[in-house]
Amino acid sequence: MTDGSGAGRCECGATAGPLGECVDYYHAILAEEQADPEMYRWHTVVVCAYLLQHPAKGHEKYLDGQFRLLQLYLDKGLDAMLRVAAHQVARNRRGARSGYDMAPLEEYAPLPRGGSPGPFRAGFCGLPSRDGSFVSDGHPAYGRRMEIIAEATVESWRALTT
Repeated sequence: MTDGSGAGRCECGATAGPLGECVDYYHAILAEEQADPEMYRWHTVVVCAYLLQHPAKGHEKYLDGQFRLLQLYLDKGLDAMLRVAAHQVARNRRGARSGYDMAPLEEYAPLPRGGSPGPFRAGFCGLPSRDGSFVSDGHPAYGRRMEIIAEATVESWRALTT
């Protein structure tokens, strides 16, 4: 997508980076995760943040749960969010048809109405990739970058309610 000046712009408002638009970064991250179990720990954060920054690519009925999962992650950390996400996956495998089990997420604010709040102060087009890797400087640094993107995502959506 381009803006009026012809510069590459993603639907979230970000300027395209060296790898392209956010979708290109997203797909590259997903591919790299498949070969790196430690990197894969942030998969849920990546998916939730990407879809909340690009809601047209997600399913509206799941965005609220994804927003709440990011809040849980920021509040209680990666391990707590992974436990809740694993619970959701196990529940889906057992054939639950009601969608998310919202009980673990009830204390978090629902997704504000009003459309995407972008641009975001941090997003996928700004992620550094060296030698074809997003974790070339280590998993803790990658995790911190995912946390910054999650913070920016939640912050922008929360701003819709103020």
